[in-house]
Amino acid sequence: MSSEASNLNPTVSYEHITVATEDEFAVVTMCRAQRRNSLSEDHLLELLDAFQSIASSNARGVVLAAEGPVFSSGHDFNDMLGRNLEEMTQLLEVCGEFMQLLQRVPQPVIAQIEGIATAAGCQLAASCDLAVAGESTQFQTPGGRGGWFCHTPGVALARAVGRKHALEMLFTGDPIDAKTALAWGLVNRVVPDADVAAETRALLRRATAGTRAAKAKGKEIFYRQVDLDVGGAYEVATEAMAETSQWPDAQERIKSFVEKRPPTYKEPDEE
Repeated sequence: MSSEASNLNPTVSYEHITVATEDEFAVVTMCRAQRRNSLSEDHLLELLDAFQSIASSNARGVVLAAEGPVFSSGHDFNDMLGRNLEEMTQLLEVCGEFMQLLQRVPQPVIAQIEGIATAAGCQLAASCDLAVAGESTQFQTPGGRGGWFCHTPGVALARAVGRKHALEMLFTGDPIDAKTALAWGLVNRVVPDADVAAETRALLRRATAGTRAAKAKGKEIFYRQVDLDVGGAYEVATEAMAETSQWPDAQERIKSFVEKRPPTYKEPDEE
């Protein structure tokens, strides 16, 4: 274990997930394989707690993985059965809070997708910053086939694959294979099933190169500007670019380029 992630607490005991450290990364694994990693309220609350803890840790990146043949089958209908409107709203708000937290934590979050990801499980994959899928993986929002439309999964899906592809998945409920998910922008890589874990970590290592502070600011500003109009987006990005140009590591990057030498960074939290 690297000291980079030493302030994580891998000994915290959860029922539905495990949290571990691998070098400078946190690895959160859903372990409800017997329930197809469905997202009960208790499961979501554990995920919220774990990612809130990781957000304030020194971990440079986060892997979200799952045990068993299903990444996540979506909401746990056994947990939904019999809920009244207030109780159902509470559950869905917890789910939405967690999906948004994935994009608020300062670290890059990558989904290691092995097996199918349906409904809120597809939403989960779409909400992560990056995703690697195995060749046999399928994605689906099946609500369109029945009487309960996948409204909340559509929020994340539309922002990952665009309106036309999202609506095709939402209206038809048809599954798409990993190759289609790659072409539509739902995942970053499709690799042989046996290579998913290794490629997930290889991509995360590249995505976390550089300083933590720069990466965290970059992620924050990306999600702030991406849904704005062009003028508003440039306003947000310009302010951030100007502000961060004064950071010591940014000045070092500029200076080292001019002097034709490798940069030597000293991150603010290490000073």
